[in-house]
Amino acid sequence: MTDEEDAALTAAALSDPDALPMADEQLARMRPAHEVVPHLVAAQLRNQGGRPKSAAPKQMITLRIKPSVVDAYRATGSGWQTRMTAAIEEHMPKREPGAAE
Repeated sequence: MTDEEDAALTAAALSDPDALPMADEQLARMRPAHEVVPHLVAAQLRNQGGRPKSAAPKQMITLRIKPSVVDAYRATGSGWQTRMTAAIEEHMPKREPGAAE
């Protein structure tokens, strides 16, 4: 950012009546959120939302498949990716016990 751009932004901020600069006394009284409302901060840190972590998470890969195959599975509706995975698992090669990886 150039000095001119910085000066323009500062002037715009200072002219905004909804964003007045804080006095040194106001800044000195400010405290971190965890000191003021610890229960809210703890709740946010505890609940990050989303699904629970899987014991065996799926792996993201890129796989090139014919459009006709993808279209056929998509046409089966919701859960088509799970059905495609099941079909692949059904036809995957069997490994010999103790075989080298």
